[in-house]
Parts: sequence; structure tokens; C-alpha cells
Amino acid sequence: MMINTLRQQQTIPEKMRFFLGIAFTFFIALLGYFLAMVPGFSLTGQLASAILIAIVYRQVAGYPEWLRKGITFSSKKILRFAIILYGIKLNVSLILQDGLPILLFGALVITFAILSSVWLSKVMKANTSITFLLGAGTGICGAAAIAAIAPIVESKEEDTAIGVGIIALFGTVFSIGYTILRPFLPLTESQYGVWSGISLHEVAHVALAAAPGGETALAMGLLAKLGRVFLLVPVCFLFMYLMKRKNAGTKQKVAFPWFLIGFILMSLAGTYLLGPIIPFSESATNVVTEITTWCLTAAMVGLGLSVSLKDLKDKALKPMAIITIVSVVLSIFTFFIVKWFY
Repeated sequence: MMINTLRQQQTIPEKMRFFLGIAFTFFIALLGYFLAMVPGFSLTGQLASAILIAIVYRQVAGYPEWLRKGITFSSKKILRFAIILYGIKLNVSLILQDGLPILLFGALVITFAILSSVWLSKVMKANTSITFLLGAGTGICGAAAIAAIAPIVESKEEDTAIGVGIIALFGTVFSIGYTILRPFLPLTESQYGVWSGISLHEVAHVALAAAPGGETALAMGLLAKLGRVFLLVPVCFLFMYLMKRKNAGTKQKVAFPWFLIGFILMSLAGTYLLGPIIPFSESATNVVTEITTWCLTAAMVGLGLSVSLKDLKDKALKPMAIITIVSVVLSIFTFFIVKWFY
């Protein structure tokens, strides 16, 4: 029966299999959307839920080879498209006018998160690739940062998927922890917002944690977080330069991350063109945000299908321990910085 199924799959035109592969990733993204509505899974969100479904599917049914081209398109091309769209979240004008001190905080956070993660990976002999990606995700902007940096540093697809899944889970846990601790913390609304923005993993996590602190906390939190998103571009170019130096003298070339140019252009368009010149409502922005989420989720499904449970067990445990340490220390460290200097 399996042979007959394989024969039937081979009779499907290649172009049709390509589009079916893309549709397959969006279908699992849809399943992740519904799974995220289930109590318990609602804490992890659509992205992590979809990756979990993809990993389970891989273990049970194996990798759908006949759909590989479409799945690969999602995990590479649609991923870059999602990162470009992500740029609309960044208000360049706001950062340049009011967020320069917060940019310095952000640079400090990114440096600490990446360097401490890499150092601990050597001390604990953990998987360097996953730990580095987790450090970048923790320091900058979660899954989007991992997705942007992974191709530059030539990380394996399974390492990228594992990193994204872990960062989504940890960001959710920490943001919930912040909301629980908030009433007991000696911070003003503004300080609490800045603390959330410079220490939590993703924009959604910052919004989740800062919103209960009031409008001021939410506004300051998002400003601080967008400062770190702003730094994604220079960090990516820095690692592209380091990879070129590493590969100097070899035939291996580092591909230029053209999608970052799209990210910059989208940020500039969202700041100075869409709204100020071209009518673009908040609801339209929300639509773009939703499209970004779905594209990013479908892309992560493509990566998740390449993960085996054995790899997850062998590779992920030590990086998870490291990112726990880094995230806790980062939260404490930034708490005192905000308390004393902001």
C-alpha cells in the first residue's frame, strides 16, 4: 500500500507538489493556531504550537519528501518575506527622537546575552549553534532575530527550529512571571515598562508583560523593545563581516542578507510614508502584522519538520539550561540598571 501511495505522489506534477508543500506548512500553522486556543498551549502561542505539531508529525510520519521543494520554499523564501514585513513594527522616527538612551541599554543587553551564552556553551560543552541563536534571540527580538541571523552564520535548519521553539516558550514563561511580580516590585510604571522592554524576548512578550502596568508602562516597554529591534540590522551586518573574515582564504562565500534591506525599507516606509503621506490605518497595520505572523509560523513549520526527537534530546537540554541562566541574570541585571539609572 505504501508503494502505491508513493507512486501516486510521483504522478502529481512537480509544480503542483511545490504549491502543496507550501500549503502543507500553512495547514500546520493553522493547526498551531487552533492548538494555541487550548488551555495550557495558549501560553506558548501559535508559533511554538505549530513547531511542536511539525516535530511530532516528523517523528510519526517521517519527512514528506514529495513536498520538500514547497516546504523548503516556506522555510527560506517565505521566512525572509516575513522578516521584511516585520520591519513595519519599527518606528524609526520614534527611536531616533526619544530612544537613544534606550538604544544604549539595548546594545548592552544584546552584548551580554550573546557573549554570556557563547561562554556558557563552552563551559557546559553545549551545542554552540543553538546556544548562540538563543543568545541572539534573547538579546534582540526572539524568533525574528534567530530567523534573520541563522542563515548568516550558516546554522542548520533543525538548530534554527529548536532555537525558535525554545525562545517562544521561555519568553512566554518570563512575561507571565513579570506580570505576577509586578505588584511587588518597587518600580514606577515607566520603569517597569522599560525593564520589560529591555529584558524580555519578543515584542509580543513585552506587550503581554507591560500592559498590566498601565498605558505608560506599555508605551515605554514597546519603545525599549523597538530599540532592540532597531539594532537587529547592525548586529546582522556585524556577524556577516565576522563570517567573511572567518571564511577568508577559502572558496566559501557569505551570502548578502538582502532581506535586511527589505526590512530597512519597510521600516522607513512604515515610519515616513504609510500614514504621513499614504493613508494607512491602524487596522491595515494589524493586517500586515497578522500576515507576518502567519508567514513566520509557516516558515518555522518548514524548519520544524527537519527536527528529530533524538536531536532535540541530544542538542536542546544544555542550551535550555544556559538560556535559563542567561535570562534570569539578564532580568536581575536590567532591573537594577533601570532602578538606579532610569
